[in-house]
Parts: sequence; C-alpha cells; structure tokens
Amino acid sequence: MATTYDVTVVGGGIVGLAVALQLASSYPRLKLAVVEKEAELASHQTGHNSGVIHSGIYYRPGSQKAQLCVAGARLLKDFCDQHGVKYELTGKVIVATTEAELPALETLYQRGAANGVEGLQMIGVERLRELEPHTRGVKALHAPKTGIIDFSKVAQAYGAEVRQQGVEVLTRTKVLAIRRSDNSLRLETTQGDISTAYLINCAGLYSDAVARMAGLRPGVRIIPFRGEYYKMVPAREHLVKGLIYPVPNPKFPFLGVHFTRMMRGGVEAGPNAVLAYARQGYRKTDIHLGELAGTVAFRGFWAMAAKYWKTGMGEVYRSLIKSSFTHSLQKLVPEVQSQDLAAGGSGVRAQAVDRKGTLLDDFSIVESERAIHVLNAPSPAATASLAIGRHIAGLAGQSFGLAR
Repeated sequence: MATTYDVTVVGGGIVGLAVALQLASSYPRLKLAVVEKEAELASHQTGHNSGVIHSGIYYRPGSQKAQLCVAGARLLKDFCDQHGVKYELTGKVIVATTEAELPALETLYQRGAANGVEGLQMIGVERLRELEPHTRGVKALHAPKTGIIDFSKVAQAYGAEVRQQGVEVLTRTKVLAIRRSDNSLRLETTQGDISTAYLINCAGLYSDAVARMAGLRPGVRIIPFRGEYYKMVPAREHLVKGLIYPVPNPKFPFLGVHFTRMMRGGVEAGPNAVLAYARQGYRKTDIHLGELAGTVAFRGFWAMAAKYWKTGMGEVYRSLIKSSFTHSLQKLVPEVQSQDLAAGGSGVRAQAVDRKGTLLDDFSIVESERAIHVLNAPSPAATASLAIGRHIAGLAGQSFGLAR
C-alpha cells in the first residue's frame, strides 16, 4: 500500500523547504511531505552557493525575480531574526572599472531604484575607497543592505520548522517514475510508492526530468553550469571588506567573478561559469555520460552554443588557466596576485534553456494537471525562497482548491 499525502513537494533544497513551510502555515490541515533523494537536505545548489542575501538590483522591474527577491530578502531576515540564524549586512559595491561600463551601471541603478532596493546609491571614487580601500574603479553602486548568510543553516532551520508543523520529510527517497490516475498521482520511489493528490516539483537540477515524468512537455532543459571558486589566503583577506562585484555582461545571466566575504569566515573569489558534464558535476572530472548525451541531443544546447561560444570559451580558458582567473579579479582589486588564491569549492547552477538557445533569465513556475513545476530558479532563489514559497502556496490554493 502506498503512503498517501495531500501535497508532496519533490526536492529538499531551500526552495522546496520554503514551499512546504508556507503550505503548512497556510493550510495546516493538509497532510504534506517533502521527498529528497539525498541523505541530507539542501545538498546541492543550496549548499554550494556564495551565501549572499541579494537586494534586488539586477532584475528587470516587474519580473518575478525583482518582486520576489525584494520581498524575499525581508522575509528571510525576519525568519532569521526569529529563529536565531546569523547573518551580516556587509554591504556591496558594483564597480565600473572603465568609462565604457557606466551606461550599464546606470541601468542597474535605475533597476534597483525601481525595485525599491533600500539605501542604494551611486558613489564616486572617494566614497568607493572609503568602503573598499583596495578596489579601483571610476564609479560604483553601493547597496548597504546586501548581506551574507549560510544558506545551509537557513535550510536546516526551514527543515526543523516544517517537521515541527507536521510535514513528513523523507530523505534517501528518489523519485523514479510518476503515474497518473483520475484523482491522484503515484510516485514510484526508492523507498516505495507514494500516493499524492497534488505535486509541487522543486527538484532543481532535475526539475525538467521530474516535469517530464509527470507528463509535462516543459519546452526547456536544465543545462548545468559549474561555478568554480578560489579562496583568498588568510594573509590577504584584508583586501576585501565586504562584497565587490563587477558590472555584469547584460547578455549573459551570470554576475561575473567577484569577491565575497563568507559568513563562515574567509573570502571567496569567483565564480566562473563553465558547462558541467554532469548535473552534479562539481569537479572538472565529473562526467555522467547519459546526462551529457541528453544535453548535447537537445537542439537548444546547440543554439545556445552558437550564441555564446566566444563567451563560453573565455570561461573555459579562465577555468583552466589560473593567471586568467587572477587577471579578471585584478580588474576589481589590482593588488591580488595568483599566490593569494588557494583552491576553493564549486557549485552547479541549474540553468533552464529553451529550444531557441535562450537562457531563461526570470524564474519559471509552470502549472500542469495536479502539479506545479519550478522549472527555473537560479540566483536569487535562495534569498527569495520564502517569497517563492508564499507565491507557490497561493497558486496551489487556487489551482488545487485547497481548504484552509
């Protein structure tokens, strides 16, 4: 006999846990479950990101990213204050290093202002040197309310809260197939069958695969991009006071290599963005032949490659040649030398790409029969997690006819 639930959330990362938390708060009579294939919650994107509480500068006004990031940052800080999760508002500068970058910096300022980013200011060279004495630029944006946090600890707090509210959290439970009947879905998992009236897919790196299991033709594929970091050696950490970012390439949905002071201590430098040969490909040598074949068989991959091959080759070169990585960092902090950088960790970004090769920039949340699918939730999804959860709980209430 299959265990039966009203709503099952697939994926125990920070977004899936936030969805479960908001569902449990809004609909306390529901029988809810979170299923996670790993032994621990938040083992992938949540546990491998840069730990920044984003303020909402980069995102097109009116987009889901803009709306949910700004609201989510407030909800996140409130949650952390109430549950004793530490964070620090270090502030952040986005630095134009040449006059040619000033129009893009002005666009970011206009976006941030339109999105209601608190305290955002355009600053000159003197103020920049007060904030970051070792940084060089012609102008910068200062976002004083940007902060740092350990999102793994946030996810642990979410997990503790959802369990307290009666949600069953099932780890080591990988979804293998989904069967539909008239009034339920049956999840075949490594721990036996689960029957659920409704499904919310927050599977991150495998969100498109789960969507296809559920009978949806999502029109996008997750292409994994590995982001690699260096760590500043302790003797040189003084070169960075808070968060130092470049002006990003507006045609590429990545923020460029930057400096991040970490909540757990130390300073990270990175990440780049290179194609991973496995969806959990945290090392250069990690290859999953089946997943790689799926990537290269997708026509959108080749359309993407045709658009971004030059940028992609630059990222690969920077991945392989430490001096190239260092040179990118020196544009922001000229004193940094290769010997100041020690090998760091890496993360894998689940980037949705459509058949035309477009890298989806905004969040993508799609409804299907008895299911809601989070098909694209890259940064700032961790910052926005509670707002995303609240949004999806609202969608579920309407689409599934949930009773409070």
